Amino acid sequence: MDGNKQRVVVIGGGFAGLNFVKHIDAGKFDVTLIERNNYHSFPPLFYQVASSGLDPSSICFPLRRELRKRHGGRVAFNMGEVTEIDVARRIVTTSRGKVPYDFLVLAAGTTNNFFGMPELVDEVFTIKSTAEALRCRNEILSLLERAAIEPDAARRRRLLSFVVVGGGPSGVEIAGALGEMKKYVLPREYPTISPDDISITLIEGSDKVLGSMSADSSEAAARSLRDLMVDLRLGATMSRYSDGRVTLADESSIPASMVVWTAGVKAEGFNLTSGGVPLGKDVTGRAGRFPVDRFCRVSGLPDVFAIGDIALVTDDTDYPKGHPQLAQVAIQQGRLLARNLNRDSVDTGEWKYFSYKDRGAMATIGRNRAVVDLKHLRFHGFAAWLVWMFIHLISILGMRNKIAVLVNWIWAYFNYSTSLRLLISPARHPRRRS
Repeated sequence: MDGNKQRVVVIGGGFAGLNFVKHIDAGKFDVTLIERNNYHSFPPLFYQVASSGLDPSSICFPLRRELRKRHGGRVAFNMGEVTEIDVARRIVTTSRGKVPYDFLVLAAGTTNNFFGMPELVDEVFTIKSTAEALRCRNEILSLLERAAIEPDAARRRRLLSFVVVGGGPSGVEIAGALGEMKKYVLPREYPTISPDDISITLIEGSDKVLGSMSADSSEAAARSLRDLMVDLRLGATMSRYSDGRVTLADESSIPASMVVWTAGVKAEGFNLTSGGVPLGKDVTGRAGRFPVDRFCRVSGLPDVFAIGDIALVTDDTDYPKGHPQLAQVAIQQGRLLARNLNRDSVDTGEWKYFSYKDRGAMATIGRNRAVVDLKHLRFHGFAAWLVWMFIHLISILGMRNKIAVLVNWIWAYFNYSTSLRLLISPARHPRRRS
């Protein structure tokens, strides 16, 4: 580190953090990236890992490689969990030491929001990370293998009762993937299981799936899900999950051997202190997000910035509840903040306000089934599916990864067969001595 340079510490290697690091001037600042994993992943395709459509290595990219390619080793990487941020002393404490800063960029993204039901942490499956997607894949395959040799029909149906909670893009996509397994994969690979034995239910609290998209896209997605034999429970909310049954707010219940939770997110929390005194929740807003100005500065903390899903722009009249927690918002904020910091100072008037450029939204429900909402155009079906594949393919980092994903998609398209339906559970790790 160069003592003459200002120190910039970035927490989080997702879309926001990585795009910030890629565009910051490493010749002007000493930059340190802190991330709990040593890789960047591609969250829009987590559901494909969870449903055995893609291998995790196809959507994960070593952070050190990306930093070396962009800055030639001038950006430091610190793998660890952040345990405390002292904004008075300007020190970030991680599980492996302390990192001082002059400017701090919070880009840690979101985690699951269970809406006051903390017991669900140990009960349901989530797909907010690569590890969670793998855990979900293992459970789906385990249930299928157990059901394939289960002689009792009633018990077999209980084993194969899947419930997805949340009708947003993640919920629709994982429910559609399960529907495709039921309709196309089971007859080929699990001949002892009847498609009638497996039930897939999608629970959504509002009156439509994909609530943030147009009515046409929502209706097209619902039709596709029903064609894949997914039971839609709209206008229903989950109140609890116990004894293998999901209970709804109206006290009706649904059998559920496996519950996949995609119903909501909240910002990753931090232990913020000032000179050792906890700041509590005074600096956070709705769903734990940090209120920021249009320069992405956290309110009341001029040397701290927040970008991506963790940031809440409160003075934007177009988005009174904050920008949508989408990859495009994170990417645009990360790039803008880096370019602003590369300029002399916000006081010189050279900094630019953040203004979100909405490039549309899309979701896929399965093979030949997708919906796309652009500013002046909405369409669905095969054409939308091709657009969805193209956009996601070009967004993945690394040519090797692009080729691997494309080959997997082409192979699966023509024969519904994949070598990725492997049930691999982690082995016990020997005790560490240091």
